[in-house]
Amino acid sequence: MKYLVLGVALLIPHVAIAADSVKIHALHQESFACFEHWDGQFKSLGDALGSDCIIQEFIGESDRYFMRSYTSKGFENTDWFGYKKDVLAPCDCTIEKVHINPVTNKPGIMTPGRASSIVFKKPDNTRILLAHVVDVIVREGQKVKAGAKVAKVGNNGYSRSPHIHVAAWKDKIPLQIQFDQKTLSLKKRKSSSN
Repeated sequence: MKYLVLGVALLIPHVAIAADSVKIHALHQESFACFEHWDGQFKSLGDALGSDCIIQEFIGESDRYFMRSYTSKGFENTDWFGYKKDVLAPCDCTIEKVHINPVTNKPGIMTPGRASSIVFKKPDNTRILLAHVVDVIVREGQKVKAGAKVAKVGNNGYSRSPHIHVAAWKDKIPLQIQFDQKTLSLKKRKSSSN
């Protein structure tokens, strides 16, 4: 059994990725946090076991720093740190489907309708969906490499704020998402000196 060393003295067994999950490239070059849809919350492919990911930045006041998703009250899309930031391809895949919803929501207010989205197809027939995108720069049938820019963060469809929804499935079975931590680059991440 392999072991990973965490900190100085803590040892835990190395656990392989489960068969009901998929490891993908980070969605952004910036720091982001994801909120998972729990098992059974949504039943449809593309929603089941999905996650909503929001770009965050360190905000400091005096000598205290906190991760936040927006400035002021967040009532405008431009208040959100992630709005119109790059969205990266989750895998070496083919673009299977692109859907565009031209309506942009105001933060806190959802406009019903299907979100703008991109469906990626891996060689093993796993599909990965990225939704609430804008300014899509890929087309159906195009091959992309993991980490390539494919769109920007938007706020459309069933969305209350600028974020990216990510979901995956294979053979009509929802998969859990795991981000490949080796792709979580620090190039564009802000940090405090404290």
